Amino acid sequence: MARLLKRGLEEEGYVVDVANDGRDGLWMATENDYGVIVLDVMLPRENGFEICRKLRQADIWTPVLMLTARVDPQDRVRGLDVGADDYLVKPFSFIELAARLRALTRRDDRVRPVIIEVGDLRMDPAARRVFRGDVEIDLTPKEFALLELFMRNPGTVMSRLKILDAAWDMAYDGTSNVIDQYIGYLRRKIDAPFGRGDIETVRGAGYRLRKP
Repeated sequence: MARLLKRGLEEEGYVVDVANDGRDGLWMATENDYGVIVLDVMLPRENGFEICRKLRQADIWTPVLMLTARVDPQDRVRGLDVGADDYLVKPFSFIELAARLRALTRRDDRVRPVIIEVGDLRMDPAARRVFRGDVEIDLTPKEFALLELFMRNPGTVMSRLKILDAAWDMAYDGTSNVIDQYIGYLRRKIDAPFGRGDIETVRGAGYRLRKP
């Protein structure tokens, strides 16, 4: 199930790390700043209830969606009591899971506007749509994730490490030129057809989206 969820969420544009047991999951959740955590109740070495409780005790308030095969309402109550934000009973629809994750990320206390605008670039993260002026631009999920990172941080230099952290998972081999390739893909789609050069290379530091 974890492999299927990882593949499905990546197709939705998410960057996904997978922990195979509770202790690894707890360590990853305390060491990384995730946008949302999908937490199964029945995990080896440490169950989901304990992990969620320990995260909240450590003042880690990343939104948590708990998954369980148990239908007893008391399990749902227990999950919410230890700090979970939402609860989904297996079997479930992937469409519903994705919708709940979008809702949880929107409830994050960081400012996340419904529509992101930088100059004449406009992005609707929920609908997965991007426009340059009135022209809609078709992006792959990875291109979309990369552009969203730039549009949420206009004028800020994004180092290769920061880009890797935001748009690729922990298993990625950072020695290849995949970042440069995707920057090139974005430029060919959002800049070149419009005679623009908004994605800038900052020598020795990284890349940035020019701020109007």
